[in-house]
Amino acid sequence: MTEAAAVETSKESQIRSARRWKLIRALLPIAGLILMIIFFNYETNGRLLKHLPLAMSQVYVIMIASMGVFFIMTMGGLDFSQGSILGLSCIVVCAVSKYSIPLAILAGIATGAAIGAVNGYFYVRRKIKSFIVTICTMFLFRGLIKYLTTNSPVAGSPQLLMIDSTTFKVVCTAAVVAVGFVIFTFTKFGVYLKAIGAGEQAAKFAGIRTDRMKFMVYVLSGAITGFAAFISAIKIGSVTSSGGNMLETQILIALVLGGMPISGGAMARFGNCVVGSLLYVVLLSGLTMMGFTPQLMQLIQGIVFLVFVAIFADRDSLTVIK
Repeated sequence: MTEAAAVETSKESQIRSARRWKLIRALLPIAGLILMIIFFNYETNGRLLKHLPLAMSQVYVIMIASMGVFFIMTMGGLDFSQGSILGLSCIVVCAVSKYSIPLAILAGIATGAAIGAVNGYFYVRRKIKSFIVTICTMFLFRGLIKYLTTNSPVAGSPQLLMIDSTTFKVVCTAAVVAVGFVIFTFTKFGVYLKAIGAGEQAAKFAGIRTDRMKFMVYVLSGAITGFAAFISAIKIGSVTSSGGNMLETQILIALVLGGMPISGGAMARFGNCVVGSLLYVVLLSGLTMMGFTPQLMQLIQGIVFLVFVAIFADRDSLTVIK
């Protein structure tokens, strides 16, 4: 065999290996979801599947909100303010619901979009790293939530609780996810996000208006979480100082469990947020049914999170996290 033929064979072998690894990355979260359901259902003597509809009541808010963070992470950014966005938007939804439910939905979306615009402004215009900006706004708006709920929880209209039904929440979640899937998969939106995540300078040379794109994605993510706040509000009917607490951590764990590379880029797949949300809720419900304490559950979630980050991290592009 000549040297040129040996090099060609080596390249083909590397390509086949890369394709196999890509397929494994895509199938691993789905296989993990199936195995986790089987494991926890066995360990709980069938209670997991029996109470699965009740367990899934937690997935709607996480799945909707994680879609917005998925867009941000695809372009290489991070957002730790999602819990505060949800909590403040819930307060607005509950307050406005006493006048009009449709207006309350729009007000929640507008509140989320406004906070997203604040994040986007400091990230894009003031050139501050996304994780620093969103950590700052997380504490800022968390303090505002605590101030607004100091005396008592902010209660919504009784009509909010009347809207609550599994069918309604499934339809709303499916509609939001379907729209997000179509936009990300079949339009230039997804292509631009992946291009920015893979390399912002190269994306600029390709003619993508990266600053405008990044700002609009933060606004969009906030608006999506604002709608998730409405779904949360119809379930509870009021908001306390802990509204939306730890949502950003739940979303990050869910996305990583779904196979989302922490640095985004070309390896991001829309299914990351859907499968990851289901995985996270099944994991949480299974551990709860097995009688684990909250402290031990947090430890297990941390270990699982670390393992999946190690598996799905794209080490060649980790430096592009902004």
